[in-house]
Amino acid sequence: MIFRKVVLCLILVVLFIGCKQNQKSLQNEIGPTKPNVLFILVDDLGYSDLSFTGSKLYETPNIDNLANSGVFFAKSYATCAVCSPSRASILNGKFPARHGITTFIGDKSGQEHRLRKRHTKLLPANYKKHLDTLDIVMPEVFKKQGYKTFFAGKWHLGGKENKSLPTNHGFDINAGGYHKGGPYSGGYFSPFHNPYLKDYPEEKGMSLPMKLTKETNAFIEKNKDVPFFAYLSFYAVHTPLQTSKEKWKKFRDKIEKSGYKNNGFEKGDVLPVKKYQDHPVYAGLIETVDEAVGSLLDNLKRLNLDKNTIIVFTSDNGGLVSGNDFSTASLGYKGGKGMQWEGGTRVPLIIKPPQSFKSKIDTLTRVTGADLYPTLLDLANIPLMPEHHKDGVSLLPVINGENISERPLYWHFPHYGNQGGKPYSTLIENDYKLIHFWEDQHSELYYLPNDKFEKQDLSSKLPNKTSQMTEKLISWLEEKNVKYPVIDSLYDPKKEKYLIKYNNTVLKNKIELKRKEMLSPEWTPNKNWWGSDIK
Repeated sequence: MIFRKVVLCLILVVLFIGCKQNQKSLQNEIGPTKPNVLFILVDDLGYSDLSFTGSKLYETPNIDNLANSGVFFAKSYATCAVCSPSRASILNGKFPARHGITTFIGDKSGQEHRLRKRHTKLLPANYKKHLDTLDIVMPEVFKKQGYKTFFAGKWHLGGKENKSLPTNHGFDINAGGYHKGGPYSGGYFSPFHNPYLKDYPEEKGMSLPMKLTKETNAFIEKNKDVPFFAYLSFYAVHTPLQTSKEKWKKFRDKIEKSGYKNNGFEKGDVLPVKKYQDHPVYAGLIETVDEAVGSLLDNLKRLNLDKNTIIVFTSDNGGLVSGNDFSTASLGYKGGKGMQWEGGTRVPLIIKPPQSFKSKIDTLTRVTGADLYPTLLDLANIPLMPEHHKDGVSLLPVINGENISERPLYWHFPHYGNQGGKPYSTLIENDYKLIHFWEDQHSELYYLPNDKFEKQDLSSKLPNKTSQMTEKLISWLEEKNVKYPVIDSLYDPKKEKYLIKYNNTVLKNKIELKRKEMLSPEWTPNKNWWGSDIK
């Protein structure tokens, strides 16, 4: 009897060891049991800046393929038309009116705004200068769930001086993120002179998107056997725009072949606005980002992690159609980065679930960057935290083919955009979009299903609707105790009128000349193409 019990125990031990070995083998095949997260954020990428969203110039085969393997949300919005507010919303699940970062960090407010010499009617409101460390943000939740967390690229949500670096908000590793909003120290080619990104001699001439991708791929490989949360926030395609000679030539030739347009800009409310996608340097930078995305996807597949990794791809605001380098055009959508219309806030959004999935395009659900926090928690089987991501909702039902309830969406921008945008607040509800302008307190009303390009203001035809939505918008803002712009006592309308006229005549002629020079076969930016030729 004792002998039979001993034999039975030995058999059970052998079976247990065998099961453990089989489980370990299966674990090696499918990766960690918790789904990994790869979040890809592109800076200033407009909704129409991808091949599959309508661009005839830009080439994005890797991003297109990602869209074909997941869910593309055709009605996705950034929570602000400039970067810092929308970046904060992605991480904390709140609208800017609630979290307090209502413009890009570093923007001048109050009387300091006069230093910009824009002669505007209002002085912009004050705003919070860093991501609130009291907020429980998305990477902190994943870290508490046992994930290794990693950040690479543009942060622009505070810095060392206010203890608001990525590592102060749940990221174990920070590669390149600090207070600056662009690659201003070293540009887009190594050496980058970024205090949080190490330069290596063998990397001279490497592009910044590929450097950040290299760091991300190395982190993923090192942590392939544990769940990870990798957040790659490209500095591209933010200005100053730079690319290699080869890419410039490729797209310059493509533009010439498709038919060169003589006049590339039209008059805007404050600044000229770009009419066409014909910037060869910008096209080259977009292609570099696409190649970087391809490298990330290939790395996941090589490590057998592609079936167990949630991938998100999106942008922080609309494309730059006015101001700075006048990079792109919105292909019909009104406005762009920094402006109050659809072109300023519509952004591409792709979510690829962590398993085999029949791709689809969701054209019904209006979503925002604040929804990504609860959505990723839901996809990773982590309990939702509505007390933190207060304005976001999980999009998991939509991913699973169901519907979610329509809800009002709010924007608050009590500032002047560098690109010509004016202080405004917006409410979208039941397909109606109301924009309230703080300079003169008037509102515009659009019905988006029939007018996605915002050509027909219905405010005079539907005064009751306009009044009702304006009251609801202002009531919501009051509940959030938001800050408003105020009248500038030194405002001189003659000076403002003169500046706008100058911008749309003299400045317009200057940037037109620059555009034509860039499209000339003999054009060179400098001797080494911003350092891309340094080896």
